[in-house]
Amino acid sequence: MHQIRDNERVPKRNRRRNRNADPQQKPTGDPLLGAGAIAVARDAVLELGEGGVGVHLGVSRTGEHAATHRFAADVPGYGGWEWVAVVACAPDSERITVNEVALQPGTDALRAPDWVPYVDRVRPGDLGPGDVMPPRPDDGRLVDAAELDDTTGPDRPAIPCQHTGKRLTRRGLDETLHRWRGSDFGPTSEFARHAALHCGSCAFWVPLPEKVMGSFGVCTNEYAADGRVAHSGYGCGAHSDTPPADALGRPEGTAFDDESTVEF
Repeated sequence: MHQIRDNERVPKRNRRRNRNADPQQKPTGDPLLGAGAIAVARDAVLELGEGGVGVHLGVSRTGEHAATHRFAADVPGYGGWEWVAVVACAPDSERITVNEVALQPGTDALRAPDWVPYVDRVRPGDLGPGDVMPPRPDDGRLVDAAELDDTTGPDRPAIPCQHTGKRLTRRGLDETLHRWRGSDFGPTSEFARHAALHCGSCAFWVPLPEKVMGSFGVCTNEYAADGRVAHSGYGCGAHSDTPPADALGRPEGTAFDDESTVEF
């Protein structure tokens, strides 16, 4: 065996084995990118206790010995934001340490949403006292009375009206009836499915003109759907013919007074 003394050079036969080695080559299975690093990064974010931590979104190299892991953030008011954890690993070591944890916006978090015209933003229930909402010029549910003639079609008035302004078209009425059928007071609602008796035979249900409104009427029972338009197939437990509840019990036998005088 050749021994090295002082600064004696290594023999060529021993150096030949490493002549093709790349001094910059990294070992396979980078610890900063594996499952262990993801677990360490997630635990670091959870330790903050500042909000929920979602799925792992990805990892990127931030240096020779550091990487940044990203997680979806479930934090109220921070839609689209991400948790980031910067982890590091010393050369020739597989021990993962945490450098920094932060909450930062994702790619689209600060991007303004697509513009929605004001006329398309209004939803049922948005209109309040004092609010003004004129109909749209192209509202297919209405038609100008002055433009009507004797022809038939989708703009034919659904409800006769004496005034000379707007009139409800057949299309507008059909859309309304369709919407009501699928509402909470329609024939397929949960109340209707569980009802033993239905509105069509209830004294509290006042039918609307059948020729125009079909099978709809108005409930007048203050303990039920009072003032609501309900389908004849709707029902609840407050039907006018609801039978009284069965008695919970009945007296049986005769009371006996054991202190009274007994005659023989």
